[in-house]
Amino acid sequence: MIGSETIAGTDEPWPELPWRDWSPTISTLHMWAQIVGKVRMALAPPLNHWWHVTLYASSRGLTTSPIPYGHRHFQVDFDFLDHRLDVTDSVGGSFTIPLVPQSVARFYREFMDELRGIGIDVRIWPRPVEVADAIPFDADEQHASYDPRHAEMFWRGLLQADRVMKAFQSGFVGKASPVHFFWGGFDLAASRYSGRPAPLHPGGVPNCPTWVMEEAYSREETSVGWWPSDEVHGPAFYSYAYPEPDGYRFAPVRPQEAFFDARLGEFLLPYEAVRRAADPDAAVQEFLQSTYEAGANLGGWDRSTLEPAIPPARPPRRPWSVPGR
Repeated sequence: MIGSETIAGTDEPWPELPWRDWSPTISTLHMWAQIVGKVRMALAPPLNHWWHVTLYASSRGLTTSPIPYGHRHFQVDFDFLDHRLDVTDSVGGSFTIPLVPQSVARFYREFMDELRGIGIDVRIWPRPVEVADAIPFDADEQHASYDPRHAEMFWRGLLQADRVMKAFQSGFVGKASPVHFFWGGFDLAASRYSGRPAPLHPGGVPNCPTWVMEEAYSREETSVGWWPSDEVHGPAFYSYAYPEPDGYRFAPVRPQEAFFDARLGEFLLPYEAVRRAADPDAAVQEFLQSTYEAGANLGGWDRSTLEPAIPPARPPRRPWSVPGR
């Protein structure tokens, strides 16, 4: 069983990631995830900022969570321990696709055929978004790599990012997103909102309509996340504000390894800097909090209303979102 070959030493909280070598696997996974994500997008009821389309980190990989289909539900799970794609539904139907080196075109055909085989007939726009070279899924023979070790290590890095970002989100009581995985950009993300409308987004994202970005950025926000593979810095935590307030990119942020990347328009904290920190969790929390504060303070957010006076305990023993309590 493939799962029996789980990588030794991966109980390390912040493992070294093979990002200099994993680009072929990551690029293929990106396309496979877009196919799965587009199925969820086609069937799930719309939710502001496209929150209805995302995937989520799971204890074995990535999951869609339950997707409605008529009176049924089904779920799609990437398993990066046993290296398989599992699809299960609420009436006992299921199928599995092994995650092995195979082209996007083959994965697309098999996945859609198998869905029809359990009575789920769904159509998606068969072209990726947010990438410059948008090869149609059914014609993509270029992306066909899958290294089990690289897939597992990507997921282990993702789990750490998911854990610390969820802890960070508990320090906010205004409108906030879940911590979720956007298959378009292939990044883990979480957003906080001021409660005010934002200027229309100018668009410009490759192979993505402007109106899609207008919905995504319809309200003022500060966002944090984790990229698995920035081409310059490798895996990195990121943070940005939309709209970007005056002086934001020059704001002092922590820890000292963090910096503003004008190429991306975001603050970055490389994963390698986190691994080298005396307290990696604290370093990430410093980054997330200081960049949020830069955006909120310079943007004139009402922080006294949007943040709890006292962060909730674990487990909570009193309300933390009730003013004066």
